[in-house]
Amino acid sequence: MKKMLFLCGLASVCSGAVLAQNLQNNPNSNHANKFEQLGSILPTPNEYRTASGAPGPKYWQQRADYNIKATLDEKNLKLTGSEIITYFNNSPDVLTYLWLQLDENEHSSTKNANYQTSNALPRQTSVQALEGMAQKGDNGLGINITKLTDAAGKPLRSVLNKTMLRIDLPQPLKPGQQYVFNVDWNYKISDRMKEGGRGGYEFFPEDKNYLFTMSQWYPRLCVYSDFGGWQNQQFTGRGEFALTFGNFKVQLTVPADHVVGSTGECQNYAQVLSAPQMARWQKAQTAKDVVEIVTLDEAKANEKEGTNATKTWIYNANNVRDFAWTSSRKFVWDAMPITVEGKKVMCMSFYGKEAYGLYRPYSTKAVAHTIKTYSKFTIPYPYPVAQSVEAANGMEYPMICFNYGRTERDGSYSEGTKYGMLGVIIHEVGHNFFPMIINSDERQWTWMDEGLNTFVEYLAEELWDNKFPSRRGPAFAITDYMKLPKDQLEPIMTNSENIIGFGPNAYAKPATGLNILRETIMGRELFDYAFKEYARRWAFKHPTPADLFRTMEDASAEDLDWFWRGWFYSTDVTDIALDSVRYAKADLNATSPRFRDTTVTQALARPQLNSFEDISKVRNREDKSIRFQTDVDTSLRDFYWRYARGQEPYDSTRYSIEVPASLEPLDDATRQQWANKHFYELHFSNKGGLVMPIIVEWTYKDGTKEIDRIPAQVWRYNENKVVKAFMKDKEVASIKLDPMRETADINEGNNSWGATATEPNRFQVFKQKQAAVRGQSTGINPMQKSQEKKGF
Repeated sequence: MKKMLFLCGLASVCSGAVLAQNLQNNPNSNHANKFEQLGSILPTPNEYRTASGAPGPKYWQQRADYNIKATLDEKNLKLTGSEIITYFNNSPDVLTYLWLQLDENEHSSTKNANYQTSNALPRQTSVQALEGMAQKGDNGLGINITKLTDAAGKPLRSVLNKTMLRIDLPQPLKPGQQYVFNVDWNYKISDRMKEGGRGGYEFFPEDKNYLFTMSQWYPRLCVYSDFGGWQNQQFTGRGEFALTFGNFKVQLTVPADHVVGSTGECQNYAQVLSAPQMARWQKAQTAKDVVEIVTLDEAKANEKEGTNATKTWIYNANNVRDFAWTSSRKFVWDAMPITVEGKKVMCMSFYGKEAYGLYRPYSTKAVAHTIKTYSKFTIPYPYPVAQSVEAANGMEYPMICFNYGRTERDGSYSEGTKYGMLGVIIHEVGHNFFPMIINSDERQWTWMDEGLNTFVEYLAEELWDNKFPSRRGPAFAITDYMKLPKDQLEPIMTNSENIIGFGPNAYAKPATGLNILRETIMGRELFDYAFKEYARRWAFKHPTPADLFRTMEDASAEDLDWFWRGWFYSTDVTDIALDSVRYAKADLNATSPRFRDTTVTQALARPQLNSFEDISKVRNREDKSIRFQTDVDTSLRDFYWRYARGQEPYDSTRYSIEVPASLEPLDDATRQQWANKHFYELHFSNKGGLVMPIIVEWTYKDGTKEIDRIPAQVWRYNENKVVKAFMKDKEVASIKLDPMRETADINEGNNSWGATATEPNRFQVFKQKQAAVRGQSTGINPMQKSQEKKGF
């Protein structure tokens, strides 16, 4: 004999109408295929890239070595250079031409990519903007190729297409061969404060000096890869770069009173530094704190002097994908060493007097913190130096980056400026890892560069200061973007040139997604291991999104295709609603259980018949020759049939469950065991389309709280509706979904049941404060005043 226990007020609902409703909902539930595998969306695994997400046994990538000599002509604002490029064809393909990037053509009025957007006539504008509209002809900017020859000096044929230069090879370059050629070039350096862009100069009218940030300054090879062939999409200024790894030898000739910071290690400090500066550099090698190599007093003295003399700074950098440098007589330069897994890294900063109050105490220490933190979450930092340059903007290159962070004239600064500066330094230094080392294609997948880096930036910011005001990474911070109309959203998997909300889409949303994976879906241990494995596998290689997605799953045993599909490939949002709550207690009278609804918080919902009206149902009803069984045999029209059609009211006292005679009466121990249990049935709906874990916070009547976490797979049978039953030892006072705002739910108004108070938003708080102020000033209670009838 079996012991049966019935739930007062809930058994009838579950056994009848609600079950019928769920069955009717289910046919519609999975048509969106949110839990289907990505399948053909991802490229087919092959010998170059495996199904596990790792490089395959025949993975290959190209290499380009550069030997460059460049001269900075400060008086004429011109850069002149020559380079010898050695290109290694490691691919299995025969190449008949090579593609070079000429990024400086972005500033040219005749050689730029000419990608335009719609624009209306402004009601007010600047003189500079009007000058831009009036600009006709060649503005003199852009790179000029003055010589292009092979190693023997024989001219090479080339074709310029905007920001890309094709070099036609005299003979096909076969697999395993290398090709050496020479390029001479020059260009007029642009005013980046007016023209925009990443490289150029900033002029300081007060002391009549320049600060040069030399980036994208030399002709450089495009990437040729197994997955995309030549990456020669035009450079418009937004989508960044796909670059080939190689070794650099660079000689930079600049005014003799300039201080240079650069990718790589300087080979001749003894020749370009004064004796005191060289002594400070040597002291800094073992210092415990930051040491000024070039002091503030020296920098101020340099600003007042001028010279026609020059010095040549020599740098080497191995296994890097790019090379950038900075030069100015305004620079203070400081440094300190750190150790990463037994290897010394010199952390350094360059900045003018305008930034001294912020950069001197913070910059180099922020560089050190970033290198240590990123090394923990990815791979040990492999390069010998890491540098931060204050240049009123933010941009990254191997071992060097340009940031902002100037004080007021009196040296003071706001807390916002300080945190803004720290965030930019951490972000730009962090780019050493993404994409300088884990070298994704920024032109095609901006989020693999910016999004992954922003995610680890968020981790580093939190470890710098637990109260760091990070705005990209926490789930709650992305909801304002996710609330936008669908025509203002696009999937993360969108080409960088076509993204409307560039910051939210390419930076914040992917960073938030990774944070949700780490904190809510996978857990830190599984996520951190898999993320490090991705970094390890693809360090100094060219990964694609599929390599990241597959590695994260391969190293964690978590099927995340539903997450990639929803968060990266769609514009669905999280909006999980708590639709209803039902409460019951055990009926301990096993011989005569009746429906005794003690508390039903929402009315019993009527089933929606034929919620999926397929063509067969429609045609069957239209066919007069067909009679349905319930039309033939009226005895089949039971309570549920009549109730679903509104022909029967629900009366809990009229219907009972037949108890089989074979049921064993409950003994006292069983009664005592279940007498004080509380049963709850929660009904959830997915209103936003994005499936997510359901996080339920219970607040009991004694004031205590408990959280249940339901994995996202609970939606796999029905992506629209979920019902979950719970047994609790205490009676519940209120229920709240996602109490820590972990899932980027855009509507918290449908997340609560019971006596849960909803926190007012900032606008409501403002209105309350304003009302209180008005009430105090008039002597009238704000509530009374709001109820007064106003005349017209």
